[in-house]
Amino acid sequence: MITFKQIEALYWISELGNFAAAAEKLHTTQSAISKRINELEAAFGMSVFDRTRRTARLTEKGSELLLMAKDLIEMRDEMLERMANPKVLHKRFRIGVTELTALTWLPKLVKMIEENYPRLILEPQVELSSVLFDKMSDDLLDFIIVPDIHEDARFKVQPLGSVENAWMCTPGYTDIQGPMALQDIAQFNVLMQGSRSGTGLIYDRWFSQNKVQTSQALISSNLIAQLGLTLSGFGITYLPLKAMSSLIEQGQLRTLDINPKLPQVRYAAIYRADRDSQLYKDVADYAKQACDFNRFLLSGY
Repeated sequence: MITFKQIEALYWISELGNFAAAAEKLHTTQSAISKRINELEAAFGMSVFDRTRRTARLTEKGSELLLMAKDLIEMRDEMLERMANPKVLHKRFRIGVTELTALTWLPKLVKMIEENYPRLILEPQVELSSVLFDKMSDDLLDFIIVPDIHEDARFKVQPLGSVENAWMCTPGYTDIQGPMALQDIAQFNVLMQGSRSGTGLIYDRWFSQNKVQTSQALISSNLIAQLGLTLSGFGITYLPLKAMSSLIEQGQLRTLDINPKLPQVRYAAIYRADRDSQLYKDVADYAKQACDFNRFLLSGY
């Protein structure tokens, strides 16, 4: 008898390229994965993988079987999610967010998911947006929340809110009070996010369009490090305006009047188009409801 364990082994070997990666994905051993494939081959009386090659390469019949296996897995998952009461739906859900989301409204989103899908096993990850997108492309994440810079037909995109950033520094870093041109930031140490960050990439492009040179730039991939360096008086930086309101009110930060203003950064929830099930639609809807970049969890930093 053919089992879903055998079909899943076939699917994940083909997706990830080898038996070891499939075993890790399915939380089992490589020998168990090999046993499942051997059983599958014995049931059909044919070879699924070409064993004369060093990599896991499907035979012609194996490729044909894989297409049907994908359909079966998708139908099974859709049936489970449509027929099961959300209260009893039990599965892992891997969600990736950037640091800003983790430090603002992720707790609200997690609470909403847990209230509506109490048996869902959430596995959150906090990474740079480029890392999150790569992981979802490799099917190592199910759902991500990142700056809206990706255009890929393989994925569904749910627009969320926007972040208004402003130039900031400590009150004692510079005595300039009036408006400045954007090109004038060249006189300062500028603390910036790297191009692997969605916000960093957006602003890198914007600086280039505005012909801005930042010869004294310090690159950070970590929002807390960026904030810490700014509070230590190392330079000026761009930070989410409303999230930093308490630090501005406390006199630890001041905003700089630099024109033109920084463009807002739009965020989006993204997931694979071939998984457009009710669960994914619901989580995207919860994200839209929860999205609020105004409250910084470390406001007493």
